[in-house]
Amino acid sequence: MRRLAIPLALTLALGVAGSPAQAEPAERTVKRTAECQGDWLPGSPTADEVMRGEISLVGLPAYKLGKKINWNASPYKNRSWEYVFHSLRWMGTLVVEYENTGERRYLDRAKEITKDWAARNKYGARGTKPYVWNDHPVSLRTQALICLSKHANESWLRQSLTTHAKLLSNPRLYKKGHNHGIDQDIALMAIGCRYKRKDWSDLASRRLTGTVKLDVDSQGALMEQAPRYAVYVYGRLQVAMTNMRACGRKVPGEISRRAEALKDFIAHSTQPNGFMVPIGDGSAETEPKMDTGTPKQKVRTYKAGYVYGRTDWDKRDSAYYSIRYGPGMKFHGHEDHLGVTYYAQGRDILVDTGFHSYEKNAYRYWTLSPEAHNVPTVVGQRFRPRTASRLDKTRYGKNRQAFRLSDKAYGVTRTRSVLVNHGDDVMAVLDTASGGKKIRNLWRFADDLKLISNKGGRVVLGNGSFKVTLVQLSSCKPVRGQKVERGGKLGWVSPTYLSKKPTNVVVSPAAKSLLTIVVPGTDNPKVSCSGGKVTVDGVTFPTNLI
Repeated sequence: MRRLAIPLALTLALGVAGSPAQAEPAERTVKRTAECQGDWLPGSPTADEVMRGEISLVGLPAYKLGKKINWNASPYKNRSWEYVFHSLRWMGTLVVEYENTGERRYLDRAKEITKDWAARNKYGARGTKPYVWNDHPVSLRTQALICLSKHANESWLRQSLTTHAKLLSNPRLYKKGHNHGIDQDIALMAIGCRYKRKDWSDLASRRLTGTVKLDVDSQGALMEQAPRYAVYVYGRLQVAMTNMRACGRKVPGEISRRAEALKDFIAHSTQPNGFMVPIGDGSAETEPKMDTGTPKQKVRTYKAGYVYGRTDWDKRDSAYYSIRYGPGMKFHGHEDHLGVTYYAQGRDILVDTGFHSYEKNAYRYWTLSPEAHNVPTVVGQRFRPRTASRLDKTRYGKNRQAFRLSDKAYGVTRTRSVLVNHGDDVMAVLDTASGGKKIRNLWRFADDLKLISNKGGRVVLGNGSFKVTLVQLSSCKPVRGQKVERGGKLGWVSPTYLSKKPTNVVVSPAAKSLLTIVVPGTDNPKVSCSGGKVTVDGVTFPTNLI
């Protein structure tokens, strides 16, 4: 598989991993250290920007920091900005620049910033914002402080790192089975190794194994319900394993095996255009920067709740689909069970709403809801959050795959069967509910597809010469009365961080069964249904799909 090329991961919101460019000076007397030169700095701001008192975090506009820093600043009222501000990784760019150039002014400013931060943000002190000492800012800040400690031996810095270590080792604050827990272990290991505290290093190593086993299953699937976090976790595990070896410790086999298995999961979670499918808290702009290799399988089901299929590897115009099921919503997941996405003929067709932000607002909470995904809903029944779903049946063929899933998220059994035909691209989805209940479904199309027509149970969308048609049947009869909403309550998508764009969402009428057929590349597919068979432009399949 080709090497994918955009940021390795999103830290908190959009902190891009990667070190700033490092030009080798003609003469340099400062020793470079592993603690400072590792892959832990965000791509912005640069050291010179920090020296000018201007920092840009999580993709938001630059903030004028000034000489005297206001540590209560929150210019954008954005939680991720606040967390990254107090991670002090932007300060760490100064120490790295000092190592690279030997210019003392960078180190002096780094010490000045950090000493002021330590004095004004003491743990538990009146006036200190609680989020400053939350688990993730503490974890991420530790690397910057450890880096500084290689060139500054002041007591206030050692005292601050001791406070960090005590919080990191507190079992009540540990985020077991989560990427935050991995970061906590990396941070505690760093402090333990730096100050020869074997008790801290032992604890970090012991906890890390347990957390990895919970966060990455034996198939290599990330359990946090947002595939893009698999890239972040993979990168952090590389850091953890490197640090363990540097500390003279053997890397447990369970950690290295699951880290390696993550690569297959990341590859299967990546669409033919190179971007990861935006499931859960994952935006459509996430492109892993790592070599995953080329998996042997083109179709893969994961017990963690994912079905992925494609026609080929390394071909942008390959077809690709995803289906969600599995454990109830947690961590970075959404209420997207039984939801599908579809990519065909080199473009997104059916998409998920994506990831907007971690802000506590109505739109963020709506993006988590079933209405933000391509799912069936049961008319007159109340939705039950965090309900698990099952993959009941599968049927694989070279040019066709079919799956049946079910759950009781609405109190009765709702069942969805999905068939994907390749070559002649067709996706067919059959939705039913037990007890004679009627069902309705939603279909969110890519935002570049404009509505062309909606009549007679057929909805046609397109962009230029490309067209795609949605047809709905019930017991072989056309279902009419689809509504298409662009904007309003349902017609939105967030392909990038903090973006909100209108898109077309097709809302079906209610029926006892709904067979939805999506045909890319045409505005007039020939569809017929009789004798338990459906034929779409010469492609025939059973009405029950599987």
